[in-house]
Amino acid sequence: MASLKEKIGYALGDAAAGGITWKVMSIAFPLFFTNVFGLTVADTATLMIIARMFDVVTDPLMGSLADRTQSRWGTYRPWLIYGAIPFGLIFALLLYTPDFGLTGKRIWAYTLYLLMMAVYTAVNVPYGSMLGVMTSDDNEKNQFSSFRMVGAYAMGFITLMSFPYLQKMVGGTAQHQYAVLGAFFGILAAAGTLACGLMTKERLKPVRAEKFSFKPFADLFRNKPWIILTLIGVCMNFFNGFRYAVAGYMFEYCMHGEVNVGRLIINYTVFMTFGELTCMIFGGVSPLFTKWVGSKRMAFVWAGVICLVTSVLYFFIPMSPDYIWLMVAVVILTSVGIGIYSPLLWSMYADVADYATEKNGTSSTGLIFSSGTMAMKFGTAISGSLVALLLGIAGFISGTDANGQTVITITDEASVQSMIWALFSIFPAIIAAVMIGLLYVYPIKK
Repeated sequence: MASLKEKIGYALGDAAAGGITWKVMSIAFPLFFTNVFGLTVADTATLMIIARMFDVVTDPLMGSLADRTQSRWGTYRPWLIYGAIPFGLIFALLLYTPDFGLTGKRIWAYTLYLLMMAVYTAVNVPYGSMLGVMTSDDNEKNQFSSFRMVGAYAMGFITLMSFPYLQKMVGGTAQHQYAVLGAFFGILAAAGTLACGLMTKERLKPVRAEKFSFKPFADLFRNKPWIILTLIGVCMNFFNGFRYAVAGYMFEYCMHGEVNVGRLIINYTVFMTFGELTCMIFGGVSPLFTKWVGSKRMAFVWAGVICLVTSVLYFFIPMSPDYIWLMVAVVILTSVGIGIYSPLLWSMYADVADYATEKNGTSSTGLIFSSGTMAMKFGTAISGSLVALLLGIAGFISGTDANGQTVITITDEASVQSMIWALFSIFPAIIAAVMIGLLYVYPIKK
């Protein structure tokens, strides 16, 4: 029986990865790269596509490597313990803008972004895989998964809500603000990752293959539950990725800057914070809701329906700061669905790992969970890349001038605004519909 302390320790792992680094990378990076760092829209889109091609190789290899790790810390925990400091350090460097020309900035951004993806994989794939070896009890797996999501969303809430206030506190240029906050949040991410590695336990020993083999990779593509669940994971992160990536542009170009309601600053990070708080609450409710509807699959379906309906509703809200509270209300409703389905994905991957072990005779837990991490990175980054490309098509042009200063040009304001609004609502709604269809053919009925 796992203790409350251990569940909190496990939650700290995703508080660091999902609540700090990935949240900032998902929400702030597209706008940061084009409007602060000074990359072109094409450079930003290309960077994220290259990173995903990189992940297609590194994520499954990392999963296979983690499955074969043996140390006094266990199979998966040593990757968190020894990876914590590089994780925080590279994140901090990625938010620093060097005084280079466009070519130098490209090299810096591409190098650091790929390094960040590599170290994120080295930490997060083993972290997710730990769920398969901490307990054999299905209800306890749901609890660990729920704690994980609550930790991620609670820290995401703190990160996003505090971001504009910390920027004002730091002062100076936007480049200086992001550099200082990168260092601050990088230290927090490293501390949370290390604490997770030290506070958790691995109770079950994976049934290891004697030698490295490509057979587990081939087995994945004969594993129908894995194929469908990975596609669901990609859709889930496309849904989140479009909304996160375009939120900054929505406030900058549709709302014309932050909205002040009394002393409350509502910018793009604070706006998404309302959703983070809702996700945190309903992430905790998710196990109870799952019991009520009878299965993880049906709970996921109902959550997807909520996301579909509310995303369509958002499209019809007038594009004006006067309707800010209506926008917040619809974001909160959408986040009810996100909060319910987020813990379910990882618990369902544990089911798929158990299914694979029974079918193949050896454990491929790390490899299977690596596909969940790859789906997360693939969906988030490709959606961010598509946001950049589609905004470019609509008339948004960014770049760096001869003096190294960021220059933004909009050739068709109405077209750019309409594209932004659709990227936050209609595009996610289409993805939610696809996700619901996939859930109906998912074969594990737990």
